[in-house]
Amino acid sequence: MPVEQLRPILLIGLAVVGFLLWQQWQEDYGPGARREPAPAVRDGAPARDVPGAGRTTSGRAPAGAASEAPDLPPAADVPTSSGQPAPAASPARDRGVVEVRTDTLAVRIDPRGGTIRQVSLPRYPVSIEEPDHPFVLMDDRGGLVYVAESGLVGVEAPAPNHHDVLTPERSDYQLAPGTDRLDVRLHWEDESGVRIAKVFEFARDSYEIGVRYEIDNASSLPWTGQAYGQYRRVPPADSGGLGTIYTYTGAVLSSPDKPYEKIDFDDMESEDLDREVRDGWIAMIQHYFASAWIPPRSVPVRYYTKALQGEFRAGLIVPPLTVAPGTSGETRLKLYAGPKVQARLEAAAPGLKRTVDYGWLFFIAQPLYVALEFIHGYVVNWGWSIILLTCLIKLAFYHLSAASYRSMARMRKLSPKIQTLRDRHSGDRQKMNQAMMELYKKEKINPLGGCLPIVVQIPVFIALYWVLLETVELRQASFIFWLNDLASHDPYFVLPVLMGGSMFLQQRLSPTPPDPIQAKVMMFLPIVFTGFFLFFPSGLVLYWFVNNLLSIAQQWVITKRIESGQAT
Repeated sequence: MPVEQLRPILLIGLAVVGFLLWQQWQEDYGPGARREPAPAVRDGAPARDVPGAGRTTSGRAPAGAASEAPDLPPAADVPTSSGQPAPAASPARDRGVVEVRTDTLAVRIDPRGGTIRQVSLPRYPVSIEEPDHPFVLMDDRGGLVYVAESGLVGVEAPAPNHHDVLTPERSDYQLAPGTDRLDVRLHWEDESGVRIAKVFEFARDSYEIGVRYEIDNASSLPWTGQAYGQYRRVPPADSGGLGTIYTYTGAVLSSPDKPYEKIDFDDMESEDLDREVRDGWIAMIQHYFASAWIPPRSVPVRYYTKALQGEFRAGLIVPPLTVAPGTSGETRLKLYAGPKVQARLEAAAPGLKRTVDYGWLFFIAQPLYVALEFIHGYVVNWGWSIILLTCLIKLAFYHLSAASYRSMARMRKLSPKIQTLRDRHSGDRQKMNQAMMELYKKEKINPLGGCLPIVVQIPVFIALYWVLLETVELRQASFIFWLNDLASHDPYFVLPVLMGGSMFLQQRLSPTPPDPIQAKVMMFLPIVFTGFFLFFPSGLVLYWFVNNLLSIAQQWVITKRIESGQAT
């Protein structure tokens, strides 16, 4: 096989291998790289560690620029909640947490501050083998610290932040059959006469949790305060990747200027964020799942991040609300905590579906996902949807692929003449290249004709790679027979072996290269790719295998027509 014919195959092989190596580098050394969790600081710290931090006009403030209480959001003139230190807290599970269960969520709320300390997702088992064990998105037990804190900071007024103890009306809530809404109420009262109810709003078939504050000001002075919501998290030891597949775990900030801005844990550690944004949100994302604090629309909201003693905060604080003496008022936030299902994300907040992270090729990946979802609406099987989408992509690139295969077939037909020229000019490389170019010109063959069409298709392959990797609907989605989870690797490695066999069959359509080194490279490529794909999600391997089969069929037909002298 001439070098010119070998180049397209080597090019796509090197492109894919390079992409996989880049993914591994990202996992080991890139943003959000895997790290050992730092010692966690539990909420036993006294309240003197919790007033508001200093603020800046925009952008970032120096890391560690703390005031008396660094774990509250930046707000003007913020005292501690009641001016007195709170007693040290015992672990959440020893304080009689409030248990809330709906058809989509199982939540544990700590009366100290109304902190959401655990969120489980009953519709998403941790594995197929453990269908009764729901995936835990948030928790602060077993070495994991990932909780959603919220509260009020008073502007020269008493207000309960996430360190103050609230009184729940009940300790156990469950969404009753035939009921679409569930409110969980916790109460706080100051000796001045200010009474505040913190209300968590749950709804059927929803992963959104409303956080509403009802302020009843029975004091003699106006009450002014700001609601905030923030995450407290220790980076997980595992970056969230699957085997050699890296997926981002960390914070994301959305604003009109930057709809999707990643703020990883290294960014938080190097400097604090303090920025005012309208119509945005801040999220904490990982593979398949996300949570997001969503403020009211069309108001200036301050977003911030902080690194404190091995833990990281990322949150927001809304503009102040003033309640006159003898009147009532309310302020609210919203928390999304659940799977990265695009329809649900977009219903929760504009642009939130961007947390389904398709990387820099999102403008290609998003239409591919829409097509995949559309097909699934008819076939109701994600495996067959992948196959049909692969066929559509192959059809869209039919003419490009045909041009590539025609060029390769013509090069193959000229192999004897090319070999003769090489033998004739073996001692003069310049003359050999000149003679080969004249032959290409005479035969009207572009030596790069088999390469360029493949280059055009590589971005589509990478975009579809991200679609299949990030689509939570493929998680534990059954296809046929033993393939009961398209998001995990084939347990018996049948599909990767078939994929490797299809690559070998593609090679058989071309003659064995005369150069022994080239022959070994070609022989080794299917083995290398099979090894790479052994632990890839089976949905990805299925796409590659079907694409290979379609390519083999197309290449075989075109090669036979060229060799028989038929026009194509």
